[in-house]
Amino acid sequence: MKPTLFLLAAGMGSRYGGLKQLDGLGPNGETIMDYSIYDAINAGFGKLVFVIRKDFEQDFRDKIISKYEGHIPCELVFQSIDDLPEGFSVPEGRIKPWGTGQAILACRDIVKEPFAVINADDYYGKDAFRKVHDYLVNVQESGDSKYHFCMAGFILKNTLSEHGGVTRGICSLGASGKLTQICETHNIVKTEDGAAVISEDGSVTPLDAEGLVSMNFWGFTPDFMDVLEKGFTEFLASIKGNDCKAEYLLPTIVDDMLKKDQVCLSVLPSKDRWFGVTYKEDTPIVKQAFADLIAKGVYKEKLFD
Repeated sequence: MKPTLFLLAAGMGSRYGGLKQLDGLGPNGETIMDYSIYDAINAGFGKLVFVIRKDFEQDFRDKIISKYEGHIPCELVFQSIDDLPEGFSVPEGRIKPWGTGQAILACRDIVKEPFAVINADDYYGKDAFRKVHDYLVNVQESGDSKYHFCMAGFILKNTLSEHGGVTRGICSLGASGKLTQICETHNIVKTEDGAAVISEDGSVTPLDAEGLVSMNFWGFTPDFMDVLEKGFTEFLASIKGNDCKAEYLLPTIVDDMLKKDQVCLSVLPSKDRWFGVTYKEDTPIVKQAFADLIAKGVYKEKLFD
């Protein structure tokens, strides 16, 4: 059974100032996700599932889904703030859905095969799609009672913005190359020496610019849905008071599984350069990056003829 690709596209780009998932950055108006989908199709993925908000469904169908007719089956799933387990309600003042964990859980009734998860507004490169696809095709139960998942790992220096700090999941690996910990690290900036974290008090902590980070490109087996469902109930029950900003996030969920020794997670290193539009000022850089890739023959000028 061919694996499915989930594209998380429900969020608005608050720092960017608009719905960046629909912005044309290629020479013929291609979005970042167009390149990801092109790479996924060529890697062998069999279906796309887009997780979006209901209020921009028609715009999404007109500008995005229509491109892929005849290339790959597509489904839309809507992430909703009130998609909650029985006994829970939306806290007063909450306006956003509950994060990436809830976004994947929204697909629980339509996906029964191994699947990958990516952000719709990130460019990952061909290598990551090939490696995650091949892992998901070959993953088998090992009889050790653990879940077996994977993650594409990117070199930190290949993921930084020229225009401000970013958040990255810093990966710690064991001797076997398996993931042992993900540390969500905020305000990582590019420096003359590579990379560093700038704390709220202004202190600077250097980071290994050659180290691997998570860019939210995961590979899961279908039984992960059971983990998410149980974990979401526990997450909601743990919220203190009227917290309107708490999020159920994939890196935190996976890190908790690692701490409990519930998962064996293979990190699949990619040397491809990640890029995305974190800030509005990143737009010309991304456009030039796609132009360079086309000039090198990595992509044809029109992806979906």
